[in-house]
Amino acid sequence: PEKVRVYQQAGIKVYFGGILFEAFVIRNQFSDYIQLLKEYAIDYIEVSDGSISIPHEEKCGYIEKLSQYGTVLSEVGSKDKDREHITPPYKWIQLMKAELEAGASYIVAEARETGTVGLYRDSGEVREGLVQEILTKVPAEKIIWEAPQKDQQLYFLSLIGPNANLGNINPSEVIALESMRVGLRGDSFHLFLK
Repeated sequence: PEKVRVYQQAGIKVYFGGILFEAFVIRNQFSDYIQLLKEYAIDYIEVSDGSISIPHEEKCGYIEKLSQYGTVLSEVGSKDKDREHITPPYKWIQLMKAELEAGASYIVAEARETGTVGLYRDSGEVREGLVQEILTKVPAEKIIWEAPQKDQQLYFLSLIGPNANLGNINPSEVIALESMRVGLRGDSFHLFLK
């Protein structure tokens, strides 16, 4: 409670990770989750289904309900752990659009902490065709791209621009990322020479 209060007093938005949402849902305690949000004055809310299976229509129902309490970030792509069942681009787009229509303010494009699932191949290489296709149907400003690896961050900054929404950044790497955003690193200096 103290840590949350300190962040909030500093004007930093706080939200519980999606796994906490899933823990309440799997136990049929959704109303208790809403009470927890109110108790801690949490107005950013992550909805995910990376650890439990939630039918998509039901997930959209949770998004719609929770959007009454704050800004909803909804995660897409978390099922791509099984390389034999990689979600095709049209499905990513379909899910993202439905979740935005349900009331999500942002879609978190999944990569996990390793940056080797979802948006990325096992090697960490960006699934560029997937990203390009998503961007033909979903506005870049509505997507938070999980990009824990430097090459992944540079890819999105080059593609979208210095204000690309990036997530899953290690706190110790925030300054390096911000330096990359403004071209004060050798790997991004060229982005500002145009």
